[in-house]
Amino acid sequence: MVIGEPTQLHPARAGKGYCLAEVTVHGKEAHSAHPQQGVSAIYNAARLIAAIEDLAQQLTAQPHPFFDPGFTTVNIGTIEGGTAKNIVPGECRFQLEWRPVPSDPAHHVLDSVMQIISRLHREDPGFHAEIQPLRQQSGFETPANAPLVRAIETLTGKPANSIPFGSEASIFAPVAEEVVVFGPGDMRTAHSSRECVPIAELEIAVACLNSLMSDG
Repeated sequence: MVIGEPTQLHPARAGKGYCLAEVTVHGKEAHSAHPQQGVSAIYNAARLIAAIEDLAQQLTAQPHPFFDPGFTTVNIGTIEGGTAKNIVPGECRFQLEWRPVPSDPAHHVLDSVMQIISRLHREDPGFHAEIQPLRQQSGFETPANAPLVRAIETLTGKPANSIPFGSEASIFAPVAEEVVVFGPGDMRTAHSSRECVPIAELEIAVACLNSLMSDG
């Protein structure tokens, strides 16, 4: 199976997965003039986020040699909490995403964050948080000598590489014999005002796919 994504015509035989979760930290509202009457969900969220940042650093210790960056990356993209400037916040939410390399199970970060939450609660019974997984996609890796990989390398004259972003390849990899991500364009310009697909690359990609279907 060939999954269409911008790879600059390189056959990407390996890719990271994509996982997303929502974390909710619970506190207790009180007037900010009497903070001892409440529990700040934002302060507690900050403690949890700092621990997640430490986890992200730990994940860099065993890099996968075929990726750049060669490890499972972690990001907190959005955060919101509190109701007013003079109220101790009773709730704080943030979204956590991670992109696992194929050698790292998709649930590894989720399990680790759950352990962090349990540890923080043991250290402070007033700490309460929960994590809700929204998406868990593992990475994929097709062997370098797979016929599909070799065929696209020959047709394009470009060596196989890996992609650091998630794709549908992770969904189909468990059922397809071989999966490659391939297409014109560069993901580094995607989702920006510079997003484009060079016509010359598009024409080569079409010719390559026609050849693959004809040979099949």
